[in-house]
Amino acid sequence: MKAVQYRAVGAEPEVVDVPEPEPGPGQILLKVSAAGVCHSDVAVMSWPAEQLYFPLPRTLGHEGAGTVAALGAGVSGLEIGESVAVYGPWGCGLCLNCAQGKENYCLEAQKLGIFPPGLGAPGAIAEYMVVDDKRHLLPLGDLDPVTTVPLTDAGLTPYHAIKSALPRLLPGSTAVVIGAGGLGHVAIQLLRALTPARVVALDVNGEKLKLAAEVGAHETLLSDSRAAQEVKAMTGGRGANAVFDFVGAAPTVATATACAGMESDVVIVGIGGGAATVGFGATPYDCAVRAPYWGSRAELIEVFELARNGAVDVHVELFGIDETPEAYRRLHAGKINGRAVILPNG
Repeated sequence: MKAVQYRAVGAEPEVVDVPEPEPGPGQILLKVSAAGVCHSDVAVMSWPAEQLYFPLPRTLGHEGAGTVAALGAGVSGLEIGESVAVYGPWGCGLCLNCAQGKENYCLEAQKLGIFPPGLGAPGAIAEYMVVDDKRHLLPLGDLDPVTTVPLTDAGLTPYHAIKSALPRLLPGSTAVVIGAGGLGHVAIQLLRALTPARVVALDVNGEKLKLAAEVGAHETLLSDSRAAQEVKAMTGGRGANAVFDFVGAAPTVATATACAGMESDVVIVGIGGGAATVGFGATPYDCAVRAPYWGSRAELIEVFELARNGAVDVHVELFGIDETPEAYRRLHAGKINGRAVILPNG
């Protein structure tokens, strides 16, 4: 079968032929309908060898959806041909956090060598993939796998980030979204669906700011050295009640903390390598700075319900599996508007 692999440190991903996997006991084989392409992959492929935590080659893709093709021994409750999405942050399934569905915060995964598909385990940018346990599959029902697959990360991650900040986002509040790309344009829709807050979107790209306005941002601003002052001016000098940075680079993190008001949340979601300066006098009084990771299984179910109700609509650009290296090049260059989705069997 065809698969897209990261094969050597610093190299571009390659389309290769590999054996079709077989599900072992407790596992499920999926025929992949759609797989998302994410900036996390680009970040991982930029790491030096000593930072890489899994061996190469490795099949990419941590956003996956497909149809059940075969069941390993002992698996029940799934039907061949059933349409499902993959919950990506796999955990041990037994610790306190996993028992609450929070496998994104599994207490044992690192020690046990458990990694997400595409970020350690073989991923979804392939014609077939193996899922380790049926608890990591959610039925899609009438949802389109192509437009839904980005929600497994680009929807779940901002939903988890926003959900903890909801007590701040009351009538008259302001929420700032930095980076209106794959995750950011979904975050804008989530903020509009879940809160009465005024939503201000920042980006360096005019096309992404246009998309931000189309999906519901009340205001759009160029993300430059004046952006924080403009947010302060919009809020009568008070600053934003919540700021969500989906870039995470040093300049955007600095903008995020400069936008924030007293008793606000600054949520650094992007993995651009930036770090916030936090402390008395460095951030407003009682400003909380967080760096969350992905989301829980229960939250992914909630995200899918929002999609069913029409509250979230991911803007996607489609690619065949042979076009995947070009999709990554365009993503790295900031030329994907929304989310890139690969159709391995399309």
